[in-house]
Order: sequence, then C-alpha cells, then structure tokens
Amino acid sequence: MSQPESTSHVVLPTWVDSSLFKGMLRGIERESLRMQSNGFLSQALHPKAFGSALTHPHITTDYSEALMEFITPPQDSIKKALHYLADIHAIAHRHLENSEKLWPLSMPCMLDDQEENIRLAQYGTSNVGRFKTLYRHGLGVRYGRRMQTISGVHYNLSFPDQVFEALQQHESDDALKSLSLQDYRSHRYFALIRNFIRLTPLVMFLVGASPSVCQCFMTGREHHLLPLLKGTLFLPYATALRMGNFGYQNSAQKQLGIHYNTMSGYLEGLQKAVKTPYAPFSHLGLTDEQGEPIQINDHVLQIENEYYSLVRPKQVPKAGETPSQALENRGVGYVELRAVDVNPYSSIGIDENTAAFLEVLALHCLLQDSPDLLDEEQLQIERNQAEVVNRGRAPNASIIDATGEHPIEAWSRMQVIAMQPLADLLDVTYSTNLYSAALALMLKRIDEVDETLSAQVIADTLENGGTWGFGSLMAQQHAMSYEQHPLSPDTLSYFDDLAVQSLQQQQQLEQDSSLSFEQYLADYR
Repeated sequence: MSQPESTSHVVLPTWVDSSLFKGMLRGIERESLRMQSNGFLSQALHPKAFGSALTHPHITTDYSEALMEFITPPQDSIKKALHYLADIHAIAHRHLENSEKLWPLSMPCMLDDQEENIRLAQYGTSNVGRFKTLYRHGLGVRYGRRMQTISGVHYNLSFPDQVFEALQQHESDDALKSLSLQDYRSHRYFALIRNFIRLTPLVMFLVGASPSVCQCFMTGREHHLLPLLKGTLFLPYATALRMGNFGYQNSAQKQLGIHYNTMSGYLEGLQKAVKTPYAPFSHLGLTDEQGEPIQINDHVLQIENEYYSLVRPKQVPKAGETPSQALENRGVGYVELRAVDVNPYSSIGIDENTAAFLEVLALHCLLQDSPDLLDEEQLQIERNQAEVVNRGRAPNASIIDATGEHPIEAWSRMQVIAMQPLADLLDVTYSTNLYSAALALMLKRIDEVDETLSAQVIADTLENGGTWGFGSLMAQQHAMSYEQHPLSPDTLSYFDDLAVQSLQQQQQLEQDSSLSFEQYLADYR
C-alpha cells in the first residue's frame, strides 16, 4: 500500500487574509432521548414547562415524543455557541419530570420489544402539527421506529460574504467571475459539500463515538455484530455504527441519483423524489383499516427532509417555503454537517475540539479544488465510509482515493497536516489557539488509536458492565453538571417567556385552521 501524496498543491492561497473570516457563524443542533430512571425510553409527554415543541425555537422534539432536540441560534464564536447550548441543556434539565435524564449516547437506551412504545412526537391539533406527526408515522411504517431513536449532532456553519467576494475575484474562469454573488456563493458551498463527503471517513474515524449498541436496538433484525458483554453488541474496531447499515439508511434513496455537482441538479433530484411513487411504499398503503392516514404519500420521499445525507446545503425558509424553494430563491446560506456522533463525554454532546476541527475541515473543503463527484468515486467513498464505520481502528484498515490504497492512519495524518495553515489562520482571526489545539488532539488520536472516542467508549462500556451501565453513569454526571451550570436571571426569564409564547402560538395555529386536516393533506398530495 502506497503512502498518499497530496493531490492539491495550493492549500492556502497567498492572498487569503485572516480578517476575511471574521463574521463566520455557527449554530448547533443536538438530539438526546429522555429516559426513565430504569433506563427505558420515556413514555411521558413533552413536559409543558418546555413550551410547545411545534413553535419553540430552541427546545423541540425530533422523531419521537422522547427525542429532544436543542437548537442554538447562529453565534459569532465557538465559545458562545457551546455556552448557549449549555444554557439550553440546563433549562431542559430543570423541567424534566419523574427523575428523567438525558441519554448521553448516539445509540438509544433500553427499548422494549414493542415498537409502539416508541411514541411519535405530538405537535397538537393544528393541521401543521398533525402533518408533522403523520410524517413521523410514515417514517415508522417505512423504516421501523427503532431507527428513528438514534441521536446525532448537526453543526451548521456559514462563511461571510467577503470570503466569497474575494474567492470570486481570484477566479480565472470568466463564467464564474460573471455569476451573481448569490449564485457564486452557492457554487462554492456545493464544492465544499462534495469535499466534505470525500472526507467523511476522517470525521467518523476522529469523532465517531458509537462502536457498540444496546442489544435491544437490534431486536428482530439480522446483523453481524458480536457480543461485547451481556446486553451489549459491538464490532471490535468499529467507530460510528450510527453512520452504518444500522443507522439512518434508506435503500430507496440510494437509487435517487441525487448529486451535489450543481444546485439545479440537486434540487431537480429532490423534487423528483418527492413526486415519484415507490412501489414498496405504495404496498404499505396510505391509510389503515379505519381509514386514518399512515403516511403522507407513497413517494420515495414524503417530504424533502426525509432525504438522509451526511451534509446539507441550507437556507432559512420563509413562511410557506419548502427547503428547496428557499435554496432556489436565495441560494445556499449555510451548510449543515450531519456526520457527527454525540460525544458521550460532553454534557452537551459536543466539545470545543470537535467544533474547531469541523470548522477547520469545512474551510479546507471550501478552499480545495472540488471536481464533480461522479458515480465511480461515490462508490469508492461509500466503501471508505463502511470500512471506517465497521473497522476504522483495525491495524489494516485502509482508504482508497485517486492515488491508490493507503493505511487509514497515513491518509488521516496527511489530511489533518494539510489543514494546519487553516487552523493557524482561524487562530489569528479569533485571537485563540483553539483551532491548532484541536488539530493537535486529532493527530494524537491518529497516532494512538486508543485515544479515539470510539476506543474510549469500548473501554468504559467494559468497565461499567455494558451500554446501560456506561450510559447511566455519564447521564448522572451530566445531570450534575447541568445543575451546576449558572443561569443568569435574564436567561431564565427569556426561556420562561419563550415557553409561554410558544404555547400561545400553538394555540393560535389550532384556532386559525378553517381547513379540515383531510383537505389539508389532500391539497399537499
């Protein structure tokens, strides 16, 4: 196996100045299951003290009623984003009922044999609320409810317009120089996305933290996992099972051919999927024996957000816009990096090292050349991802790229070393050493595989007698850290007001609806 050679000679153009990156924004979405004191998934409703899951901007639910989602607004530094996320966790912990805690791992806590006990998220009686619950019902019918109990972290990142203006000025291609800023910005974000997809094996290797699962998660499924301890399954060298065959997968989507080579091609692919019936989903039917709807439609995707991807181009939708209409109307505003496991050692699911690493990586992906991603390379990337997910810490794990096959450590080291000038640049921008420190930590994980999060999770799962023992210990530690987290009177009053306002907004939506849900659904279909 050859040592990899860098395929890009210019990592950091000479004209790039650190001041360009003042104005970067980042926001974080973190998911976590509410669990009962016995470790089983909560059966209780979303506590009313949180406010409305339908209309609250920071505290909502994802698939199930027990799957919390905490969302920060965009912040101008990593420190502020993490602090905001910590505030949300501390507020949420205050309002949990019946000694419930937040489960700290990506893979779920104890699930019983009955899938119906994974209760769908409820958003009230308005048409939009009922539609959201029906969408989740459809996901359960299509893929099973267990798959939807997995948690993750989504890292949202945008670069200021001056970065794109400077990049465009230095383009040698006249066609790119003549694009509007909006179109050029979208073009560069799509290039970033292609490169991020190429480098997702690096993310899974360095911050993957789901090498094992509770046996209950695999109930009724064929699998190749091995017993680690009673009640816990694993693969000896796995890093991020959340990102593998047992995580968010959808064989129907693989046939879509959605690509990130152009925005028009991406949007066309999404639209086609939302409008194309898919025979296996048609066989499930649209209604149950009582005539109640069980899925929004029988198409490849019920709605655009059903498309599971490692990274998404995003634009904030206005009222009545779908995500793709927002992209079409105003271009890409930011990227959502979705290949990130929950870090069980952090009380908020992500630490500053992971955040800084992701930002350096995203900048690297933005500045590197990014040829179109064609089918042959896509298959190669999927092979690399599977290799890292299932056996990334194996002594003979390898990555295949355009220059050949390489040991994973050599390939990873080359990628991280190539990012060093960008870490230095961001350190100058923010007057910090955070970015360089994050890369130094990642190099340490590459040099000593036992330092990776996935290796630590295995060691601590063994030490604590299984997934439940380890997870409950961390949940208890995190609960104590939420209690010690200081909340200012202003923060407390802000979240109290939001809870009240969100419930009022939900009530307003429920009163406003003159259209029956049947008609609302028929109109959507």
